[in-house]
Amino acid sequence: MAESNEFLGTGRRKTSIARVRLSSGSGKIVVNGRPFENYFPTETLRTVVSQPIEATAGAGKYDIRVNVQGGGPTGQAGAVRHGIARALLKVDAALRPTLKSEGLLTRDSREKERKKYGQPGARKRFQYSKR
Repeated sequence: MAESNEFLGTGRRKTSIARVRLSSGSGKIVVNGRPFENYFPTETLRTVVSQPIEATAGAGKYDIRVNVQGGGPTGQAGAVRHGIARALLKVDAALRPTLKSEGLLTRDSREKERKKYGQPGARKRFQYSKR
């Protein structure tokens, strides 16, 4: 059972699922037992992850622990962002307009389209030969 000062949020993106635990602290973010600076290799992904915290001016207020699985780095970063935004919403419901206007509460539903039979990919066709 979660403690009363711990807030949970689940984020999803592509095939990635992130379970976020938010508690009051010094601003430390740990992803799968590693500091998020080591887990997400590029600055772009780190920026994506920290968007909800910066939008709500919550930097340095919360410690964040994340378990994320599935997908690749971009999908995982998006899932973590979504989970943090949902957890922040449970901390303070007054943050909803800010998070909503930044588009952080909306689940990005884009998924990879399946390959169809009779063609090499989802949309691409084999070359047509008239003769």
